This record gives sequence, C-alpha cells and structure tokens, in this order.
Amino acid sequence: MARLAGKVAIISGAAQGMGAATARLFAAEGAKVVIGDVLDEKGRAVAAELGADVALYQHLDVREEEQWAAIVKAAVDRFGKLDILVNNAAVTHFGASEELRKEDAERVLGINLIGTMMGVKHAVPALKANGKGVIVNISSVDGLRGCNGLIAYTASKWAVRGITKSYAYEFGPLGIRVVSIHPGGVNTEMGNPGHESVETVNARSFRRVPLQRIGEPEEIARATLFVCSDEASYISGAEIAVDGGWTAGHYEPALPGCPDHLRG
Repeated sequence: MARLAGKVAIISGAAQGMGAATARLFAAEGAKVVIGDVLDEKGRAVAAELGADVALYQHLDVREEEQWAAIVKAAVDRFGKLDILVNNAAVTHFGASEELRKEDAERVLGINLIGTMMGVKHAVPALKANGKGVIVNISSVDGLRGCNGLIAYTASKWAVRGITKSYAYEFGPLGIRVVSIHPGGVNTEMGNPGHESVETVNARSFRRVPLQRIGEPEEIARATLFVCSDEASYISGAEIAVDGGWTAGHYEPALPGCPDHLRG
C-alpha cells in the first residue's frame, strides 16, 4: 500500500525507538521523511537506510526555535512542501517530588511541552500553504492518568494532551487536523532502558495490563500512520491510547473458579 503517497513529514526524535519506527513505516507507505534529533550519528544512519531520495536528517533540539525554523525550511527546500508533523521527541525523569530539581523539571517540560509547541508554531505556516495537514503529538498513558514518581513527565504529557485539543480548534478551520497518541509501555530506550528480554519485562511489569505485554515501536507507528492517512480524515482533537488496554481500568486478579485467561 501507499497510504502516504506524495506526503512529506517531519518527525522529531526519529533517530531511534518510536520515531525511527515511524520514519521507516512512513517511507514504506510512500512519504518523504525529515528526521529530526540530537543523536546525529543514529539519525543520519536512519536517513541513509531509507535513501536520499526519501529521507533527510536534520539536527534538531526541539527547545530551540531557530532549529525548528531550519528543519521546516529544509523539508520544503528538499521535498517542496510539508504535510505532516509528528512531535515525538521526549525525555523522562523518575524520582520523588521532594527531590525534583528545578533544572530537571525545566528540561522535561522544555523538551516534551515547549518543544512540541515550538514545532507546531513553525510547522503551521507550511501546512497552511497546502490548505490542509496533520499534526500528531505523542503524549503517553501518563497523559491520561497519574503516575507515581514521574511528576514532571506526567505534567508534560497531560499538557501535551491539552494543547492538542486547543490546536484542533485553532487550526481546524485551516484544514489541519491535530491528534494526540498515548503509548503505554513500549520496548524502546525509554521504555526498556536495561534492554531486558521481552519475557522478563512482561513478567515483571505487565501482568496487570490487559494484553499482558509491552508494546513494540512499530505498533505505535501504525497508529500514527492511520491518523496521518486520509482514512482518518474526520478525526481531530482526539486522544488515542495505544497501550494494550492499560488505561481501561484497574486490572484485578480473578476470583477462584474464573477461567484461566481472567486470572491476574
């Protein structure tokens, strides 16, 4: 299939993990992709894998406005336009709230929230020039609930969820759709920093998730692909959980006598 044939996309944080998976899938579905990241070696490798006629790497610290302006210009100069922005870049910070340093909070909010806002700011003029476009903001399950020990990260991801809805109102009359995607645990550098086996991670951390397993980057990428395709042409302002059912509710162990598949 070529569900994104003729489309041009910028994807932040696309040197590895969900961003790289999204870049590969978009390219396979006919899009030209501009890969933005601070991990230059990895980012260039992904672009080289996809080929110069399909992909371009551009250094991007999402906190820096001039770098956003530069990557949008690079996309339009190389591929002629911009159709899609995927705000994927993010960092996390784990720890007790009473130990949270101001600089750590500013880093998380700067990358996850301000970076998303600056991406939208600089991409919208190019999207407007097309008369339509799609912005996907990658939030998290922690933008749909609370999470112990992730106060700054949770704050940033709830905010990403909120600004997505405001953007949907602001840009809808311009033909620009805006959607937030909320991944659960994903087998990436962030979601599995110890590079443990899937079996180990699942047994320790995912027994209370209804699907009882960690997600893979490609599974998040496929949801992003759908949202960016014309198949989702009437979806805007939505929040889409791609989390194995994590946010469906509290998963309790089954009572005695229940079928095996209902046991926690």
